[in-house]
Amino acid sequence: MSRRHSAEKREIHPDPKFGNLVVSKFMNTVMYEGKKSVAETIVYGAFDLIESKTKASPLTVFEQALDNVMPSIEVRSRRVGGATYQVPVEVRNERRQALGIRWLIIAARARNEKTMTERLSAELLDASNNRGNAVKKREDTHKMAEANRAFSHYRW
Repeated sequence: MSRRHSAEKREIHPDPKFGNLVVSKFMNTVMYEGKKSVAETIVYGAFDLIESKTKASPLTVFEQALDNVMPSIEVRSRRVGGATYQVPVEVRNERRQALGIRWLIIAARARNEKTMTERLSAELLDASNNRGNAVKKREDTHKMAEANRAFSHYRW
């Protein structure tokens, strides 16, 4: 990582179907080896499954799921005189969103449904109802931060 300059942010274009930047970021994270059309098929297929199951807008279900998964606090390692402490810190908005998206996709990939489209739709539905592995990951992160609250005065 360069000491002089921070990396400039790349411009992300909104997705073609919903015109939403967050869905576009989600699609880019689902993508393997630059195959955006495959990622698009997976995400839009999952949204269609959600719409057929819930009769609600898939975009609101997706946003609700992401809100339920995004962490507000996390622990960071901090070395103070030879000892390493897990210091709880608040998470910046960009990192919150990136972590939420990453956790949703990892949890979906670990599921047992047959296709990735089914896995993703099931995980999004679970996350929007405050259950599932992605929400569990957020709860575990919050628990760890709460347990290490005693070291919060080491915050930098």
